[in-house]
Amino acid sequence: MKAAVIGANGQLGSDLTAEMLRRSWDVIGLTHADLRVEEYPEVRRVMQELRPDVVFNTAAFHIVPQCETDPVRAFQVNALGPLNVARACGEIGIRSVYYSTDYVFDGRTRRPYTEEDAPNPLNVYAATKLAGEQFTLNNGANNLVIRVCGLYGRVPCRAKGTNFVFTMVKAAKEKPEVKVVDDEMLSPTSTRAVAAKTLELLDTDALGLFHMVSEGVCSWYEFAKVIFETLKLSTPLLPVGSATFPSNVRRPSFSALENRRLKEIGLSPMPKWKDALEEFLRSEYTHHLH
Repeated sequence: MKAAVIGANGQLGSDLTAEMLRRSWDVIGLTHADLRVEEYPEVRRVMQELRPDVVFNTAAFHIVPQCETDPVRAFQVNALGPLNVARACGEIGIRSVYYSTDYVFDGRTRRPYTEEDAPNPLNVYAATKLAGEQFTLNNGANNLVIRVCGLYGRVPCRAKGTNFVFTMVKAAKEKPEVKVVDDEMLSPTSTRAVAAKTLELLDTDALGLFHMVSEGVCSWYEFAKVIFETLKLSTPLLPVGSATFPSNVRRPSFSALENRRLKEIGLSPMPKWKDALEEFLRSEYTHHLH
């Protein structure tokens, strides 16, 4: 199987690449230097040259406050990018997989969202990602859209230079106390679990939209608490309300997802969020734990 990964040096892209190499796939990693998804002629040329069986598009402009101040750039990368990839792949007969976000929902239901729930994006980032989903699903007959939530992995997110796990470990070292919100709920998910499940999904003939997150729901504070307890970080960790960190960006206060379609097609379940997180921390921070 020949695959191309757009955003191969990012948090999810690097784990996808590693997972495919483990399975002896022929993998071509594309970084922003190799391919700008917002430029259609470039995308089409690269796809025609490479002709992979499947393209994974993990490229995103996802610094949420910057999306608010530069909506044009956000739309170019998060919406036109997937349109360009899906169109070029559709012309050549390549399957494309686009990764989207829990943020497409407004958080009002207070229960994990399924693929059937109607999105209602609250901010520019979320709205552009939703457009990217629709462009992907409507340009090419055999494309997949996978929504993820609360990602963390071995490689920090390329644009942000960090992820929540790294941020917490760093804060515990540098600050007298760490405050984390306890009124925003999510489904923390390891990029390695997403990579493995994506390839399992590709082995089926399933199409369309899927949620792919670790099982269960927690607050950011509970997420942090597991990190602190597992790594035995002694810095005080305090739960606070989101009003403690005022932001000019509207975010859903509940964006946990339910993997309904994965279950319906009979795939093995995603790991429970706490188990996956503890396993990740043990593998990444063994020196901390002794």
